Amino acid sequence: MPDSAAKPTDNWGVKNEYGKLTEVLLCAPDHFEWLPTSSISKATLRKGYRFDLQIAQKQHREMVQAYEDAGVSVHYLETDPALPYQVYARDSSVMTPWGAMVTQMHQWWRRGEYAPVIEFYQSHDIPIWKMVTAAAFEGGDFDVIEDGAVLLGYCGERSQEPAALQIKGWMESEGWEVKLAPIAEHYVHIDLMVCMLADKLAAVCLDTTEDDVIQWLKSKRIEIVPVNYRDTMNLGCNVVALGNDRVLSTAESKDLNEKLRANGFEVYDPDVSMFTLGGGGVHCMCQPLHRE
Repeated sequence: MPDSAAKPTDNWGVKNEYGKLTEVLLCAPDHFEWLPTSSISKATLRKGYRFDLQIAQKQHREMVQAYEDAGVSVHYLETDPALPYQVYARDSSVMTPWGAMVTQMHQWWRRGEYAPVIEFYQSHDIPIWKMVTAAAFEGGDFDVIEDGAVLLGYCGERSQEPAALQIKGWMESEGWEVKLAPIAEHYVHIDLMVCMLADKLAAVCLDTTEDDVIQWLKSKRIEIVPVNYRDTMNLGCNVVALGNDRVLSTAESKDLNEKLRANGFEVYDPDVSMFTLGGGGVHCMCQPLHRE
């Protein structure tokens, strides 16, 4: 039996990534700008693309509208002009069945994101289950596959192995199975290449995901919808399951969107190019607070 006193929360909490999403945490892009945070944003800056805050704000509003059309209640972090990348709300905390886990950002311009995150949870009486202390760990590397099983990625540049091992110990003490997934720095976070779509169904980039991870998913009888390398590096695999065969994707992820619609999914596909060029997709921008 796991040695733990943690109790599941009643009104908040997430035990999988595909149950009906009812509450989500976002952050408005009031102070967003592109910074060299990853291989993706570095390529954007190197190629000379032009950032437009007004377009980013419009695209974010369209994404919010998609959540609201899907019946999801949207909550917001307090924006801080010193934190341009807090719009990627997935990274600064993750939700578990027992409450929130506050992570530890690696890059200096993101480290302060813990403050508005903690303030949000405290002001909404949402329990904070754990806080990562062993090293850097970002929420894009916390990939819940199903109730009782989580995939933890780390590349060293963003999330680091000591923190992944710390979280592994916490999760195992709750009786969860943990699969560790070392990844190349180029791929940033594990949710760039593995995202759940529904129960026993995942979008996976077979070109970038290690064989042992693919076999682990298959051992759980999870069907894989393949996403090609080009789309993956444009955040095309970085999608959000809304539950009841509905998925929030992006306008650019045409191949995956077509496959999902052919399989009976309702797909919301706003244009979020200002954010994908900055290094994060719709999954990176959301923190699910409650799923049924």
